[in-house]
Amino acid sequence: MTRVVVVGDLMTDALARAKFPLARASDTPAVVTMHGGGSGANVASWLAVEGSEVAFVGRRGADITGRNRDMELMGYGVDARLVMDPERPTGTCVVMVTHKGQRTMLSDPGANAALSPEDLPRDLFAGGGHLHVSGYTLLNDGSRDAGLAALDLARRAGMSISVDCASAAPVERTGAEPFLEWTHGAKLLFANIDQAKVLTGRDDPTAAAKVLTAWFPQVVIKLNAEGALWYTNSRAEPVRAAAETVDRVVDGTGAGDAFTAGFLPSWLAGKPPAEALAAGNALAAKCISNLGARPRL
Repeated sequence: MTRVVVVGDLMTDALARAKFPLARASDTPAVVTMHGGGSGANVASWLAVEGSEVAFVGRRGADITGRNRDMELMGYGVDARLVMDPERPTGTCVVMVTHKGQRTMLSDPGANAALSPEDLPRDLFAGGGHLHVSGYTLLNDGSRDAGLAALDLARRAGMSISVDCASAAPVERTGAEPFLEWTHGAKLLFANIDQAKVLTGRDDPTAAAKVLTAWFPQVVIKLNAEGALWYTNSRAEPVRAAAETVDRVVDGTGAGDAFTAGFLPSWLAGKPPAEALAAGNALAAKCISNLGARPRL
């Protein structure tokens, strides 16, 4: 089994699900819950729960939420390599979900923004392993050097590399060209429809995937309710897999991270793309219908 090293963000999600349309400048009844979050931590948690050997590298505050997130990761079976920041708090994300399920996120990266190259445990970067980098680490000015150093260490060690685009708005603010330059050389890119459009200017996911293979040998585009597609430039058309039907939708937060964690083990094991896509869709459906933002055991 290939060990996966995830470098990325660790957050506490304050999730507010509105029961009715938002009453602007007034009050709206909602259900508010707190969960462990962060794209990188989500991926690492799902990988561990599903049986992969995984280490997570990140930074937390010297606060109770940071301690809780650290213990939570270890409880899932993650080899948590968290550096404790003496000044910055653990990152927090306010996730506002409308009564129709649309999500808006307000993020305070906190300690994540101080992740540095010195925080990267060198023993994790070894041949035969796989590095997965959360795009948030590269898109944040403070942690970018750590993300670039992780990519460099992995290349030097001969590890395979995947990168997730994180979120469309930060990619757009930073610019497609810098993001593509930083991540060039990764073997696999994960993006959703909006992120792929920002990177390529193409509305059609197949067209976007074909453009992105100029930088990445393989591309996966998450298509929300339509499932996902995988493409490599040696094929005429992409491989597609339909999303799984779910009986109920509890919450879609973190479903894209669950998809990534479902896809990677099959992909690393050399299974056909259709099988890896199906595994990703299955775990995303499990997240949406049962477990919410992160696995809770």
